[in-house]
Amino acid sequence: MPEGPELHLASLFVNRMCGGVVFTGPVRKSEVSKNPEVSFSCPAYTIIATSRGKEVRLTLTPKESDSALGRCRRVKAGQANQVQTMDIVFRFGMSGFFRFTTEAELPKHSHLRFYTNEKPCKVLSFVDTRRFGSWQPNGTWQANRGPCIMFEYLSYRENVLSHLADRAFDRPICEALLNQKYFNGIGNYLRAEILFRLNIPPFVKARTVLEGLQTHLSDEDRKSVVKEEITDTEVKVEVTDTEIKEEVTDREISDRAAVKEDETPDLLRLCHTVPLEVIKLGGKGYDPEKMDYTDFKAWLQCYYVKGMKSVRDHNGRTMWFKGDPGSMAPKDAISPKTKMTVKKEDDHDYKGGKEVKKARSESTMKPKYKKETVVKKKVPQRRAGRRK
Repeated sequence: MPEGPELHLASLFVNRMCGGVVFTGPVRKSEVSKNPEVSFSCPAYTIIATSRGKEVRLTLTPKESDSALGRCRRVKAGQANQVQTMDIVFRFGMSGFFRFTTEAELPKHSHLRFYTNEKPCKVLSFVDTRRFGSWQPNGTWQANRGPCIMFEYLSYRENVLSHLADRAFDRPICEALLNQKYFNGIGNYLRAEILFRLNIPPFVKARTVLEGLQTHLSDEDRKSVVKEEITDTEVKVEVTDTEIKEEVTDREISDRAAVKEDETPDLLRLCHTVPLEVIKLGGKGYDPEKMDYTDFKAWLQCYYVKGMKSVRDHNGRTMWFKGDPGSMAPKDAISPKTKMTVKKEDDHDYKGGKEVKKARSESTMKPKYKKETVVKKKVPQRRAGRRK
């Protein structure tokens, strides 16, 4: 499932593939998607992507030109009606991602498509096999999501520590970490890796784990960070160690200054640095040379790793860990392996169950058929009696 690093990599991919590319015409939605139509059409426009936690925003900007494409404006009733810039905010669900292909190579589950004016035409498409993802035209970052754990470190940290009285922190720490109001960008594999590194049992009260961190960041550390408002001004920053320089926002500069290499990591700090490690691995699904996820699998220390334990949390999500689960662990928790065995057994008996169901349906149909036959025979007799 895409988490904060994946969505940020998605935004970098869009900027890398679409930089300098001119798109044209309407934005097209697939017929099967239940997401809203995107009412945007322009002879020439550009696309820029930014990410924040578990959301990606595409900004469609009209590009005025005196070429054959014409200007991105329509004259109506004697007045110039300028095509406005549009923001589309995406949430990836379980299987969303972007692809940039030729029209002939369009992926099967492309539910939102942006076409270039090149020949042959190319398409930026939002692909979502399971259709759990969503987009919102003229959208904004969701208000119920907190600051980004990767690129708004100080704001995110203060947001958590200033709200420890919230009932959300009565829950086990592994479940609190999935609350996007406080940990915007953390998902299933990240919570497992973070708690594993600190040797924290997943099912202990979140408040107990976090209370001691309230005074962890000293005033001196705070003064060393240049606090600036987050803007959309783009600057060149090297975000990986793979020779690729991507365009990101200036918020990353100040947040990197907040992290000192000699500082002992705590839970909130690891929620910030561990996702950045994933980004530094490289493409992870967006680099054609790294589609096999080999580096990412080698990086994992806990999640789905042999020898680790796993149970379902109170929300039904699988939690991977080592050692004691903690006092708040569900009493009837079932490990994925056990559940998979049960599922296989169900599959094994499925044909028999299907045959029984079929036999039952046939047995119920026969009496019904006979009853209808009897009624039909009686109807003429009644009518005949009435005629007499």
